[in-house]
Amino acid sequence: MYKILALDMDGTLLNSQKKISPKTAAAISELSSRGVIVALSTGRGVAELQDYKDELKFMHYGVTSSGGAVYDFFNKKPVKVHPISTDIALELIDAGISERAMIHILGLTDSVMSEDDIKNVADFQMAVYGEMYNRICTRCNDFKKYILENPNEIVKINLYHRSAESRQRNFERLKHLDLTFAFAETTALESSPKGITKASGLIELCEFLKIDISESVAVGDAPNDIEVLKTAGIAAVMGNASPEIKKLADFVTDDNDNDGIVKVIEKYFLNQ
Repeated sequence: MYKILALDMDGTLLNSQKKISPKTAAAISELSSRGVIVALSTGRGVAELQDYKDELKFMHYGVTSSGGAVYDFFNKKPVKVHPISTDIALELIDAGISERAMIHILGLTDSVMSEDDIKNVADFQMAVYGEMYNRICTRCNDFKKYILENPNEIVKINLYHRSAESRQRNFERLKHLDLTFAFAETTALESSPKGITKASGLIELCEFLKIDISESVAVGDAPNDIEVLKTAGIAAVMGNASPEIKKLADFVTDDNDNDGIVKVIEKYFLNQ
């Protein structure tokens, strides 16, 4: 019955060490070999997926940047793109500067940050990503110039704050804008074009592949997974998710350090 498995990454596909366990990698690879579409459903941009290219070499498609781009990894091009308008992107940069937040721009294939912020990611509760940012990010000290030079390519802007209170102030400052916001990590405020979420991306991918959305299974753990969990045919929630997220679940599986995805595959794909 189910033809597509959409996987969140952080807290879901990746364990606490930001790795894909061999057992989970083998299970999703085997599922793909049976003709099931295994796709990413992630807030990460394309640049931030490079560490996993070997384990995910069979994966054809992904909903990246929280729906900002539905991407064809085999052909290295987007299927759908939803950019943030230049005016709004510039306003987000002003808000980040006002709260001394860490600004992170996701383009179609670029991940853009400042050198100073990469050196001080721990100040924004993002130390676990520091080594990755250091390797993959394009350095930029003038975000407004970057935005003006890359119109129609900015698909997501993340503002990582020094405290939850700082994030809330920026949310109140920005909530009038024509954007979709998500709270992520500890102090992150994620911004995407209005109506663009992991859910809209999964719908677009299913339409592109001529798969009914009722034939999809989405797996997630965090607030930025809420819409896709509500939209997919089956909502599978990781054991490490909060009680609020678990309320959305058709099935609560094991946590991300105990191969929770494997149980989802066994329940909804191997036992049909």
